[in-house]
Amino acid sequence: MNIDYEIIDEYGYDEYDYLNEVIEYTMKKLKIKDSLFDIIFIDDEKMHEMNKQYRGIDRTTDVLSFALNDNKHIDAIMNSLGDIFISIPKMKSQALEYGHSEKRELSFLVLHGILHLLGYDHMNEEDEKIMFGLQKEILEELGIR
Repeated sequence: MNIDYEIIDEYGYDEYDYLNEVIEYTMKKLKIKDSLFDIIFIDDEKMHEMNKQYRGIDRTTDVLSFALNDNKHIDAIMNSLGDIFISIPKMKSQALEYGHSEKRELSFLVLHGILHLLGYDHMNEEDEKIMFGLQKEILEELGIR
């Protein structure tokens, strides 16, 4: 399994060493290999701009994924999956709002972004059940509650 990813911290948030385990466990569980992607931490202002530009939604959001391939079965020699942008201020406020740790919230957002890069979505009830069920399962298996 050759998973190459980079975490680019444009925000200045340095408490994310545990993400390596989340990412590697997720990719192994989903049998994804020979893939690369980036995770970029940004602020709310940048996220707001991107959400407006790419989705036509004039507000910030927590995570945006830009997939280069939109299917669940990836069979390339080295597959570039895309980029995941995460708003650190939004992650922090959601952790407070939902009453759990930043570790849990950031792990959830990274996992959510990875699943989008792999073609999972939550546009209808059936797909949402699958995607959110998988997120919950992986976080529980990693002991992140």
